[in-house]
Amino acid sequence: MNKNQLWMLLLTVGILQGCAAAVVAGGGAAVVAAQDRRTLGYQIDDKGISLRARQLFTEEELNKQGRINVVSYNGVVLLTGQVKSEQARQRAGQISRDLSSVRDVHNQIRVGNTISLSTRSRDSWISTRVKSMFLSDSAISGLNIKVVTEDGEVFLMGLVTPAEADKAVEIARHVDGVNRVVRAFEIQ
Repeated sequence: MNKNQLWMLLLTVGILQGCAAAVVAGGGAAVVAAQDRRTLGYQIDDKGISLRARQLFTEEELNKQGRINVVSYNGVVLLTGQVKSEQARQRAGQISRDLSSVRDVHNQIRVGNTISLSTRSRDSWISTRVKSMFLSDSAISGLNIKVVTEDGEVFLMGLVTPAEADKAVEIARHVDGVNRVVRAFEIQ
């Protein structure tokens, strides 16, 4: 085999590895979508709800009032973060309620200073630990529970049975760094 053939072989293998990764990632997303208790329509709507809310917050300059996070699960919106005034908090809630496909809004935005980057990093770590514990527990369907942590408060969303809700809260409550657990579940 000459040098040109060797380079072509290596280039082809590299390109095919990228294709394999795309196929595996796409297949993984399909498995997660199939395991989700939400309809495919709600899964798509939830992405759109979050994007539309963030866009409207930018247009009304609410993003300059602080930090607002939007999570939608089965048409139920959870707002977290911090803003400078009660008016900004209420406006974010109203914008979210007015979006099409939104069935309910849990406005958990706090009036106060924006939390630090180190606190947000800690919150992300708490969410990861809670979610991994859900996925390793056979009594609950961890794929159907969304975990959002804000300043040590853990918010749990999803379509769950009463037993799964109780178990999830119990697990989250015992994770180091969790100050409070808030249920935003829909019970099946």
